[in-house]
Amino acid sequence: MPALLRSRPFFWSLLIVITLSAFALRSYHIDSIPAGLYPDEAMNGIDAIEANETGNYRLFYPNNFGREGLFINLQALSLLVFGIDIPALKLWSGIFGSLAVLGTGLLAWELFRSRSAAIVSALLMATSFWAINFSRIGFRAIMVPFLLSFSFYFFFRGLRKGTLFPFAVAGFLFGLGLHTYIAFRLAPFILIFLLPFLMLSYEHFLKRFWKHAFVFVVAAGIAAAPMFYAFVTNPDILASRSAAISVFSPEVNEGNLWGTLAKTIGLSLIKYNFVGDQNWRHNYPPYPVLDPIVGTFFLAGLIFSVGMLVKLLGERIRERRRDVELPVHALLLGGFIVMLAPEFLTDEGLPHALRSIGTQPFVFLFASIPIVFVYRRLARAKAGSSLAVAGFLFLVLAGSAAWNITKYFVLFADRPEQHAAFDARTTNMATYLLGLPDETYKYVYANIDSNETVTPLGAQPLAFLIHGKLENFAFLKQDTVVHRPAIIIPMRYDERILENIRMRIPEAYALDIDLRPGHGTAFTAIVIPE
Repeated sequence: MPALLRSRPFFWSLLIVITLSAFALRSYHIDSIPAGLYPDEAMNGIDAIEANETGNYRLFYPNNFGREGLFINLQALSLLVFGIDIPALKLWSGIFGSLAVLGTGLLAWELFRSRSAAIVSALLMATSFWAINFSRIGFRAIMVPFLLSFSFYFFFRGLRKGTLFPFAVAGFLFGLGLHTYIAFRLAPFILIFLLPFLMLSYEHFLKRFWKHAFVFVVAAGIAAAPMFYAFVTNPDILASRSAAISVFSPEVNEGNLWGTLAKTIGLSLIKYNFVGDQNWRHNYPPYPVLDPIVGTFFLAGLIFSVGMLVKLLGERIRERRRDVELPVHALLLGGFIVMLAPEFLTDEGLPHALRSIGTQPFVFLFASIPIVFVYRRLARAKAGSSLAVAGFLFLVLAGSAAWNITKYFVLFADRPEQHAAFDARTTNMATYLLGLPDETYKYVYANIDSNETVTPLGAQPLAFLIHGKLENFAFLKQDTVVHRPAIIIPMRYDERILENIRMRIPEAYALDIDLRPGHGTAFTAIVIPE
């Protein structure tokens, strides 16, 4: 360990600097990168606005296949305080994404009792394209890595100290997970997987820690109780779109469950090192979610952890030797497998970097293991080489960080595919409308589907961005009276729309508008002169 890290104030200062740097990366140009506002994000915003206007803050919001309410209610708070705009909507994503960096570092410190591992794992997560990307999107899933990392940090801290308070905090944070992303509902299986290894490693574990377990369960139950109540009173919310894409569905597996599972598990694993998520909202296709440096360390750490689990389990069985390192590797492997399950138990859009977002803390913990191992071995090989080895590893990690940051803020940011994936065209429509004079009547024809009574999901970004900011605006319906002068923007332009308008208003004409030339986000407005 570098001498400076032996200083507690320096260690904490460095960890805080990494966390603040992570927040800077997650908030820099958040209003323009990614280029647009995806409809799912905007739907959160519309629900948050309605909650603020009505005072009806829900445990579960039914729109858009249903979403747990905690994150949306926090978004409502930021919109109330900072106003209705993209930075306010995405503020909590940046906060939770940054806190996950801190939590992963603290968890590494607690598991490995290594400040070097804490700094390395936090740094890897802070600068990861995968982690940065989802910390800049207004999805509730970003809470999962934060809650997992902190809950298990306090859990293992409680094991080490033998005190009750860390278990209370761990349980409460764990219970809050039920209010987040649907994938968190599998997280209790991590504890189920971990329990036998704890019993093997700690003498009289149940007798020594039953009070601690009770405190954990009670705290988790208190935090989760409102959502349990919502499940009991509205059982329909337990149903979700995932049932239709589950590998257990006969329509999905076509009678070959094990073959389908083999395929989905393989696709889920290759995204880390070989072929990544092909969705431009989730990744930079076709590249894997980890860069070659971090990906190599991740594989090495994963293999090492498997080997250590087998070795320590063998020693426990043969020699009856207890080692508290056994549950450490059980947590890493169990956490990784369980939080990968929401991905490989479905068969749609694989690889899928969002459904497996809960694996993030474990992935970067795995990657930190060989880095710290290499440093310690090389530093001991030659007297006085500690600084040189640390410098070399620093350059390697700095290269990884520089590549990921450049990849996101330069390459990914300018790709037309990214603009299309985040529906920048609709965002540009909102920008254009906001720049029109107040006296101009503004109409949007949301011809995305046949629903004439409710604004379609695809129009939610525009509805969010212009909410309360435009004079003389309306979504065009069959009975809408069009005043002049006017601008009509069809969300899907068709020459027949202009022809129909010209039958009544011959002087109407089409105007092509391209606010970001070269990015495929041009649209057509129909101008109706005064």
